[in-house]
Amino acid sequence: MSLYQLIGSFVLRHRRAYVASGLMLIGIAVLTVWVPRVVGQAVDGLVAGTLSGGALMRQLLLLVAMGAVIYLLRVGWRLQLFAAAYQLGVELRTRLYDRLALQGPPFFNRSRTGDLMARATNDVDSIEMAAGEAFLAGFDGTLTLILVIAMMAFGIDWRLALIALLPFPLMAIAFWFISRQVHTAWRDSLDRFSNLNDHVQETIAGVRTLRALGLESQAGRDFAQRAGAAADANFRALKWEAAYEPAVGFTLTAATALTLGVGGWLVWQKQLTVGELTSFAMYLSQLIWPMFAAGWVLSLLERGKAGWTRLQPALLEPLSVADDGALTQLMPGALRFEKVTFSYRSDATPAVADVSFDLPAGQTLGIVGPTGSGKSTLLALLLRHYAPDGGRVAWGGNAIEHYSLDALRGAISWVPQEAFLFSATLAENIALARSGATRSEVERAAELAALHDDIARFPHGYETVVGERGITLSGGQRQRVAIARALLTEKPLLLLDDALSAVDTGTETQILSHLRGELHGQRRRTAIIVSHRLSAVADADMIIVLKVGRIVERGSHDELLEINGWYAAQWRYQQLEASLEVA
Repeated sequence: MSLYQLIGSFVLRHRRAYVASGLMLIGIAVLTVWVPRVVGQAVDGLVAGTLSGGALMRQLLLLVAMGAVIYLLRVGWRLQLFAAAYQLGVELRTRLYDRLALQGPPFFNRSRTGDLMARATNDVDSIEMAAGEAFLAGFDGTLTLILVIAMMAFGIDWRLALIALLPFPLMAIAFWFISRQVHTAWRDSLDRFSNLNDHVQETIAGVRTLRALGLESQAGRDFAQRAGAAADANFRALKWEAAYEPAVGFTLTAATALTLGVGGWLVWQKQLTVGELTSFAMYLSQLIWPMFAAGWVLSLLERGKAGWTRLQPALLEPLSVADDGALTQLMPGALRFEKVTFSYRSDATPAVADVSFDLPAGQTLGIVGPTGSGKSTLLALLLRHYAPDGGRVAWGGNAIEHYSLDALRGAISWVPQEAFLFSATLAENIALARSGATRSEVERAAELAALHDDIARFPHGYETVVGERGITLSGGQRQRVAIARALLTEKPLLLLDDALSAVDTGTETQILSHLRGELHGQRRRTAIIVSHRLSAVADADMIIVLKVGRIVERGSHDELLEINGWYAAQWRYQQLEASLEVA
């Protein structure tokens, strides 16, 4: 879809506002071109001595009334137009947000946060202006141009009108050349703003790392270079926009010179009156707005096209995982992986290969293995962040791709390795997925996550604002907030992806004790626990050991100790390490 098709469809949907604005502009144009006619008649009347006293006062009052009506109509069309045009910005931002919310990790792995933010701000603004100011300025300028030329040619003298229009083809050629440069310049300006925006976002997010490494000065110089490049690109775009004005000024100056020369001769030959030449000169001055409007419209359209060129790919980007499941309600049951294979890149070694296991409803599965063995990848496949290259993942007797993403993810509580907290209170972060939860329910979830005592020591308790990304909390506290959030939802499947890595062994023991009671209570919940600490999975009904994406051991804790393989060796090492810490 081109920018013009986008604006056309939007105008059709909001045609009432645009028609109302158009009618007001027609009224403005008619009154505007009638003013010189009235002035010309008044001049001729004064020259002939037929206009004086009351008649002159009536003419002046008429001009004042026409000016007042023009003012009111200009206010009216702006209110109508911009109320509609701003809605396009709302629609585009909503579409972009909805699309991004459905995209999976592959999209964000190759996209920059700052660039996406720039598309939602500057790029949408440029499209919004093209649909608002450009559309109506083009309509107003074109209408005024037609009416003014008609009044010049048919109301005064067609020969003088042709003479006055001789320089205009040169202006059209200049506009064509300038508009091409404006498009390129604004595309470069938007790209550089995106680059600057992305750099600022990364720098602020990593400011503590920069300080720790003493890189503040280097970061400042890098920012200054990017900001300068963005400013230079914006300045180049504005310089090309400014080139419209000299083209208009040269054209109108040439037209005025021709008009005065030829018009003076016609007056000398008694073929034109002084009043008519005055009216013609006023009409010629009224061509300033249509000419400037043409340059302004071309500039806004080129900005809009540059913005749409950047925004459209994000709106049309195919979903990394298709959301075409027909089942909107998930009935929890057994979870099954059947010979699942997946690679992050087609030319890479599979992250998981030929993985198969069954997990009955209400049981707990532990997944362990060396770093990079594919543990988190299995959870990502279950969450449908990625689609497997081969094999099948089923839940409750149905392949998970048969469920809508809302139904599937709505049945899963997931605690990732890096817990993300919002800049809100602790209570709001815990109750994120259950905004209607009572304070007692929030506190119970915090107790299960061994967090309640920590929160009680904060001056504002559960009303403590944690700051952006939970920056005021320790890593272990952030993990426990995420665990409390997951336990509060009481969804049928709980996924813990190394969610205890930042807590001490004593707190881990306390949380695991609470989890055992929660998972094996009256409402048994299915759980998958990924961990580097084997103590976190020792009580699981089944444990699988992954190496290079393949299951190399499976069984209960006792069975794996009897096998005396990787699990048993790692268990002995971690037990020895724990005993040394206690000593």
